[in-house]
Amino acid sequence: MSAKKALEIAMEKRLDLVKIAPQAKPPVCRIMDFGKYKYELSKKEKEAKKKQKVINVKEVRLSPSIEEHDLNVKANHAIKFLESGDKVKVTIRFRGREVGYVELGQKVMDRFTELVSEVGTVEKKPVMEGKNMTMVLSPKNN
Repeated sequence: MSAKKALEIAMEKRLDLVKIAPQAKPPVCRIMDFGKYKYELSKKEKEAKKKQKVINVKEVRLSPSIEEHDLNVKANHAIKFLESGDKVKVTIRFRGREVGYVELGQKVMDRFTELVSEVGTVEKKPVMEGKNMTMVLSPKNN
């Protein structure tokens, strides 16, 4: 069908002539209400966004010489984050001569993992990155 004839039919029906595949030979067109089509597309996108789950990454900072009570407080914060469905990035910053005592940081990370093991699992094991040791915890799926 010619473009003029298609345009005339669209005008008669008070609809729009929309090119669906303009790169095809000959181009493919459709007669439709374009405003209604765009509205339905936006409605579908909003529905898809509602079903999406957003995962945030929260950070907990520790030091290699942290005391037991302070470690428990930080672990309780991490447990709250994990229970709300967020991931937790645990960071230990080594300052000055502390860099020579990486094994202390490893012990702190192991202890921290024990404290949050009820609600979280280790997604990324502790790794030294420069002067920081990082680990990522994710919530357990029950």
